[in-house]
Amino acid sequence: MKITLTLNSRTITADVQPDTLLIDFVRNHGCSSVKRGCETANCGLCTVLMDDMPVLSCSVLAARADGHVIQTLEGLQNEAEEFIGFIADQGADQCGFCNPGFVMNTIALLREIPDPTDDEIKSFLAGNLCRCSGYEGQLRGIRAYLESRSNKQNSEDI
Repeated sequence: MKITLTLNSRTITADVQPDTLLIDFVRNHGCSSVKRGCETANCGLCTVLMDDMPVLSCSVLAARADGHVIQTLEGLQNEAEEFIGFIADQGADQCGFCNPGFVMNTIALLREIPDPTDDEIKSFLAGNLCRCSGYEGQLRGIRAYLESRSNKQNSEDI
């Protein structure tokens, strides 16, 4: 079956098998940030944005992405650069395997809720499995980023 989608600002038309998963499709098109983890939609490692909403690409058929916009970390480097250092400063990227999923969900969160509460942050990050850090480092990193952004905005307003 032939599908056409936009992957990281590139229009791609390809033939796929009816059972091709979106994770396999994006990885076959050079998006290695999308990790294969549990393959049961429980770990968040395979998170991509489909029409700006986070989805688990291991549980979405590529055919369902036909006509949609898919973004992976490869296409969002500039946006991710703004806050990824804050997460690293908190020691929340010990092995780094879960980082792409956390980054994708954080981007979606900040697009939807520019100044989230701790509960809103935890809700967006709840589907991401991290075996190293206990999640508090990610929360502290996002909080530090939001505080820095707010301070920067306040100083520009003066």
